[in-house]
Amino acid sequence: MKEASTRLSTRYHVIGHTLVINLGGRRRVLSSAPQGGGFRSASHIINHQVDVTPDMNGHFPDPARYLRTLASQLGVGDYSVGLMTAVPMTQLVTSRVSAGELWIECFATVGVTNAVRAGEWPQHLAHRKGTNSARAGTINLILITNVSLSTSAMVGAVQVATEAKTGVLRDHAIQSWNGRDLATGTGTDAVVVACRLRGEGRLHTYSGTHTMIGALVGRAVSDCVSRGLTQARKWQEMHR
Repeated sequence: MKEASTRLSTRYHVIGHTLVINLGGRRRVLSSAPQGGGFRSASHIINHQVDVTPDMNGHFPDPARYLRTLASQLGVGDYSVGLMTAVPMTQLVTSRVSAGELWIECFATVGVTNAVRAGEWPQHLAHRKGTNSARAGTINLILITNVSLSTSAMVGAVQVATEAKTGVLRDHAIQSWNGRDLATGTGTDAVVVACRLRGEGRLHTYSGTHTMIGALVGRAVSDCVSRGLTQARKWQEMHR
């Protein structure tokens, strides 16, 4: 297995405040994205930085519609998946990990000022005293592989990615907003997994932590989140 690298095969570029990833044709995608989420076929993935306002819900009452309009303006059409973040695209981190001909590439934007521990009561966040929405953060993870994954393997990749993300947050002792618990993520995290269509290369049925796919996902995500936290700290120090 090779160490993580930032030299990628996946084509991408940043237009203004938007990361545009070109999957090189139609791919199977599973995601929790606000636009194009769930299972679908897509050729592009976008991650768009929005300006944070005191009332994010009022400013973006329909994130999916907003992102569809943006995708159309960017010329990526209906076959796209869209994410939203307050993290600047200058903080984008990427990673590539491979084993033989198999590879995983990860794109991530990391912000943790919105950090929570899974299981916290939502009302705690809604009534948070002294909330500064301009410090809102999220962790968006986009994973792309050059093989075909079964449906269960795609779900498994999401599971491993989440475990890896949480592991890094714990390693760095990132606290929940309440200052008492260690965070497992943020309140607005999203993850995307993209793979080749069925019949395009070898089908991988499993992707757990005992598999090579799972190991690659874990390493790529860990590398991205670790470096993303460093970027986030630098940004916060510059804007205090």
